[in-house]
This record gives sequence, structure tokens and C-alpha cells, in this order.
Amino acid sequence: MTTTERQVAPAPVLDRATSVAARPKGRTVLKWVTSTDHKVIGNLYLITSFAWFLLGGMFAMLIRAELMAPGLQVVDTPEQYNQLFTMHGTIMLLLFATPLFAGFANAIMPLQIGAPDVAFPRLNMFAYWLYLFGGLIAAAGFLTPGGAAAFGWTAYAPLSDVANSPGLGGNLWVFGLALAGFGTILGSVNFITTIICMRAPGMTMFRMPIFTWNVLITSILVLIAFPALAAALLALGADRRFGAHIFDPANGGPMLWQHIFWFFGHPEVYIIALPFFGIVTEVIPTFSRKPVFGYKTMVFATISIAALSVSVWAHHMYGTGQVLLPFFAIMSMLIAVPTGIKFFNWIGTMWAGKLTFETPMIWSMGFLVTFLFGGLTGIIIASPALDFHVTDTYFIVAHFHYTVFGTVVFAMFAGFYFWWPKLTGRMLDERLGKIHFWMLFVGFQTTFLIQHLLGMQGMPRRYADYLPEDGFQTANVISSLGAFLLGASTLPFLYNVWRTWRRAPIVLVDDPWGHAGSLEWATSCPHHDTTSTPSPGSDPNDRRSTCTIPLSHPGAALDVGPNLNRRTQQPVSAPGCPPRVVSTSIAQVASRRWPVATKGAHLHQGPHDRYRAGDPGGQYPTHAPHKRQPCCDQHRATAMPHSSIGRWPFRRRHRRAPASETGTR
Repeated sequence: MTTTERQVAPAPVLDRATSVAARPKGRTVLKWVTSTDHKVIGNLYLITSFAWFLLGGMFAMLIRAELMAPGLQVVDTPEQYNQLFTMHGTIMLLLFATPLFAGFANAIMPLQIGAPDVAFPRLNMFAYWLYLFGGLIAAAGFLTPGGAAAFGWTAYAPLSDVANSPGLGGNLWVFGLALAGFGTILGSVNFITTIICMRAPGMTMFRMPIFTWNVLITSILVLIAFPALAAALLALGADRRFGAHIFDPANGGPMLWQHIFWFFGHPEVYIIALPFFGIVTEVIPTFSRKPVFGYKTMVFATISIAALSVSVWAHHMYGTGQVLLPFFAIMSMLIAVPTGIKFFNWIGTMWAGKLTFETPMIWSMGFLVTFLFGGLTGIIIASPALDFHVTDTYFIVAHFHYTVFGTVVFAMFAGFYFWWPKLTGRMLDERLGKIHFWMLFVGFQTTFLIQHLLGMQGMPRRYADYLPEDGFQTANVISSLGAFLLGASTLPFLYNVWRTWRRAPIVLVDDPWGHAGSLEWATSCPHHDTTSTPSPGSDPNDRRSTCTIPLSHPGAALDVGPNLNRRTQQPVSAPGCPPRVVSTSIAQVASRRWPVATKGAHLHQGPHDRYRAGDPGGQYPTHAPHKRQPCCDQHRATAMPHSSIGRWPFRRRHRRAPASETGTR
């Protein structure tokens, strides 16, 4: 089998003891509703956030239909238009993008660090239900007589007070988002605890995949930013319900709201960007057939972005004239430096690689192009002299969508196509995936590229109408036609999902891409806890008594001695995992820094000589040839592919393995 071939079953095969039809009705729904399994909760987050994405997209197309011509065509009043763009922004940022990060983190992160589950499974479930019901409460304003909130997703005071925005819809928006925000905070506490405390032995911090690093840093950002949002929302709720006068204009309330909100708002941009940077960093090395270039610089660049993101909030407030312009301009431009480092590393990873352009890689390329444009316009509006001319125009709308949509949506679909076999056990159709990409890419560029021109011509945002003599109609028609194509691009994806679930064969191998290097690809597709090995004397039905790496994994049952404590290097007994299984399957596979081989194997020792024992059938395809080759045909067939979490090209960090780990040389 070549490296590009994928092993799949000739027909759908059930991996259950009984058929699906034999199950009692409603059993699956009951299981999902009551589950504390991180994979099920991850799927719930992904499905729910994607449903919000579809609803927010429908609102966006209504907005673009309204703006195709002067006058009111779709909505009856400007108030209804205000409700549409308010809920569109709220849904896309707080009910789609933010929980989407939690969905990928739940589904993938524990597998990448060798953890059996998240640290607090019940808290994980509670966080999801807070998010779901909080979002439903916020959107329930459409069912009230006065309609939903209509003061913009930024809820500027005094527009959001009860005098200017009366009705129940505004109250539901405030308290619903506060409830959903608490769920985000609890979920982040869970992720931080899981990554810090539940990494498998051998999975050190600098062996973690970049995606796991980004989840950790994003979760820390959530704990910094979301309490500010919660405090602001509760204070606004007190103003609306109890007349607290916290954001009263007589007391400087509007400026107070903007400072608190944007102290949350700008870190929020990176809360929804950094996890998707991590997804792209997982995809590019896989389809470049080489490890990520500059692993440590990627980590430190991510940390730098997170640190700088909490010091640039007032660049959203240049127009107020009440912020220190030089400081915030310099900090806003400085944040482009670590972002540029990431681009350098992504390009360096692809440089001289064996590139293949499967659907996940194409979506990652679309992300690089689109986010680059958004970053360049960000440099423009970081300058106060330029920002004064385009603030609150469609130039800002275009920049924001290039930055946020270009990151979240392109990387989301890259992650879907990349991890779909790990989530469902089936591969999405490549042809439909490419049709989906090109429809969305062309539709997006058509919609938002021309909005830069609209902004420079002076068209303000958040207006339901414009005059014919303004000369905005032609550009708005082009933008709206692109929006309709962008919306239609979702149809091939939905058909692809349905077709794959009904007709696609089951994936038989752990790594159907052939060159994925992080630890989740050492588990089954989809991952099942029942394939793992329970510790002696434990309950086999308890997920916490099992390892995430099954004994069938190559090298899992090798006799290499006891586990060693990461700090003391003394033998320890890892809770819930057989010692010999952990030390081989986690420490060896995670680091990929020396061979995993049976005793008596004779191997050349070098930085590129990594082998998997116990794979006579060539289940794990060989990597592209290097200068150092296996010493015989037997080991040539079992050559281990490079890992995206290895430290190449820093070869000086490779050390010779002790004899107890490699056997006889």
C-alpha cells in the first residue's frame, strides 16, 4: 500500500455487539443528554455551535438582502434591522465561535495528551448545558412582543439602557449571555486542570501538540476576559431591572462600559482565534510530510499574542478621544510580530515538504490567505490617523470578517475534514469537500473584499438604508450576491455529512491520512474507551481506570521496565494504567525521539531513525526517504513517520536511548 492510500472497509461494518435496530427507541438521545464522556460532550458542542452558525448565517443573508437597494425591502422597520445585526453578531461570536473551541478541545485534547477524560466530567456536562440554555434565553427575545435585543452586540451605553431599549428582549439578552459566559468559564477551568494534571507519563509540556498548547493558553485568556464580561452584564442587568445607574451618562457610564466591554472584547478575538491557529498547525505538518517548523517559537508566539491581547483593548475606542493613542497604537502594531512569526513557521513547515492537497490542507491554505488580508488591514486601523477616517464604516466590517471569519470558519472546516474519521469513523468525500471550499472561498472574497471600498467611500455600518445618490448600490449588490453564494456553500457540506454517514465505509486504520503525528492518531477511529486496557483490580466500566492507548498499539506491550517519575526518575505506578503500557505507548510515541523496538532489534541510531515494532503489515505508512535508512528490509517496512510534536530540526536535542528502552543495538 502506498503512503497516500487509505484502508477502509469495503462496506459499512457495525463495531457493536448488536445492531442499531435492536436498541430501544430513544436510547441514543438519552445517552447523549446524560453523558459525561468528553467525546459525546465535544460532539454536542460541535453540533450546537454549528446550528447557531446556520442561524447566524441566515440573519446575515437577510441583512445583505436588505442592503441590495435603497429603501426597506425585507424588514418593515429599522428596529427589525437592528435586531438582525445585533443577534447576528451575538450568535456568531458568543454562541458559535467561542463554544466551537470548546467542542474541538473536548473531542481532541484529552486524546492528544493521553488522558482518559477531562478532569471534571460532570462540570464539563454542566458547562455545556449552561451554554445551551444561556444561548436559548438570549435568542428567545424574538418570541417577545418587542422583539430581540436591538442595541448592537457591543451593547454600548446608553443605547442599551431601559429608556432607549425597552422591552423584555434586552433583558433576556443580558442574562442569557451571562449564563452562557459562566459555562465558558467553567469549561476553561476544566481544560486547564486536565492539561496541567492529567497528561500521561512522558507527555511533558514541550511534547504536547500545538493544538493542546493553544487550548491551554486560550483557556487562561478566558479566565482573564470573561469575568469582565460577566460583571459588565450583571451591572447592565441591574441598571435595566433595578435602576442601579452604574452606566448612567451623568456618571461617565458610557466610557466605563466601553472600557470594561473591550477589555473582554479584544482578548475575545484571540480566544476564538488561537484554538483555530492550533488546528491549522496540526493540519499543515500532516500534509507537508514533515514536523512543524520551530515548535518552541510557535509556543512562545502564542503566549506573546495572549499577553499582548489584554493590552490593546482601547484601540476600539480611538474615536472617543479619551484614550492614550500612542501607547495603544504601538501595542496594537506590536501584536503583529508574534502573528508574523506564526506565518513564518507555517511557511517553513511547508518549505521543501512533500505537500499533498487533500481537503483539510486546502482549507488551511484558504485560512492563510484570508487571515493574512485581515491582519494587513489590522495594521492600517491600528494607526489612529488612519482609523479616524474609517471607524464605524464598512471598512471595519470587512476587516473584522477577514480576521474572524477567515480564522474560525476556514480552520473549523479544516478541522472537520481532518478529524472527521476520528470523530465518526468515516471519511468525508474529497470531491464534495473541494466544491464546498471553492464556493465558500469565492463567496467570501466577493462579499467582503468590496466592503473595504464601501468603507473608504464613507458608508456607515449598522444602517438599514442609504440614499440612491450616495452611490453605494453597485458595491452592495456585488457584496450581497457573494453573500448568497457564501450561504449556498453550506449545502454541499451538509450533503457530504449525510452521504458520508449513510454510505461511506468504516475506516480500518488509526491514521487514515498516513502521516499524522499527534497522539490521537494512535487510537481507533472513532476512539472507543472499551478498546483500552483496565488497570488490575479496577472497574472495567470506569473510564478513569483505562488508558487511552490500547494494548494493540505497536510497542504497547513491550517489556521496557517500570514507569519513571518525570522529575525524580524513580519507578512509579501510574493511577489507572498498567505501568508497562504507559511507558511504551505514551512516553515513546509522544516524544518520538528514539526508536520503539523489540529486544534484539538492530537499528541505526539517528535523529530520523524512528521505528514502530509489531507492524509487519505496514499499517503505518513509511515516511519519505531520508539520508539515514533502516538497516534491513524488515525495519524498512515499519519506519515510523515524523511526528508533528517532535523537535526536528533541533537535532542537538536528540539523545541516545538507554539500553532498557531500546533493547540490544
